[in-house]
Amino acid sequence: MKLNKNIRISIYILVPIILWMISGLFKNDNIEIINQDNDLFSVQTLLSSALEYQPLIKLKATTKSEARIYVKAKTSGEVVRIGALQGAFVEKDTILCSLGVVELNRTEVKAPFSGYIEQIVKPGNFLERGQICATIIQLSPISFVAGVPEYDINKVRINQNVNVELVTGQKITGKLTFVSKSASPDTRTFSVESQIDNLDGAIKDGLTANMTIEIDKVKAHKISPSILLLNDEGKLGIRIIKEGNLAKFVEIIILEDSEEGLWVTGIPEKVEIIIQGQGFVEDDQEVITNRI
Repeated sequence: MKLNKNIRISIYILVPIILWMISGLFKNDNIEIINQDNDLFSVQTLLSSALEYQPLIKLKATTKSEARIYVKAKTSGEVVRIGALQGAFVEKDTILCSLGVVELNRTEVKAPFSGYIEQIVKPGNFLERGQICATIIQLSPISFVAGVPEYDINKVRINQNVNVELVTGQKITGKLTFVSKSASPDTRTFSVESQIDNLDGAIKDGLTANMTIEIDKVKAHKISPSILLLNDEGKLGIRIIKEGNLAKFVEIIILEDSEEGLWVTGIPEKVEIIIQGQGFVEDDQEVITNRI
């Protein structure tokens, strides 16, 4: 069974904690003797160069029509004829409802814009002034709306690439067209939108989707989760080799947990990483390196 990303990362963090705690139970004087004899511990290392990495922000989105209007009668009268059926596309100024009334200049209720008829009254119904003749929605353009968590909002800006996969299986590419300046008081997220053309009306209003925003590229390393450590302050990181063949703990930032490994930042672009024996050496301890 494939584990959730957050669960896998939690396991990566938990395992070093357990090993760290166990190591304290088995400390003995032999370690001190080795240090006193100035024997150097041998570790296996890997020279790693940072690669250009495309970070992604993944969100849940919903489609939203450009406009939804309730077209109302301006006078009272019986509906004697309608100009469109429910679900049909109509052009602007199409007559939606014709009323049999005395005020002849107000007998026609027209579409205020081109769009799809969501609802329309049936002939024979009587409309009072102000009652709804039809509901019309405009589906082009259509917007994908999502909420960005406050800790990610500084990474997001207009015109970044957006990839959307709808619950229907449709896949759409576009640009970010709106980023809110104010967070929702309820969710503490910032509303973002990607507006695209939808001339054929293939994308419906109110659908759910997965939205992926491509934020600015960064330099990152791909490492194995097996080399992760926790230092005495409980920070997650790895051990590297610094000048003089000395071991050093460096904290990392996990960008993505992929099937091939972890993409991380927080370490130099070119670095020699200890991949075996990292749990048995301390900061500033001189070691013998066996680079693979």
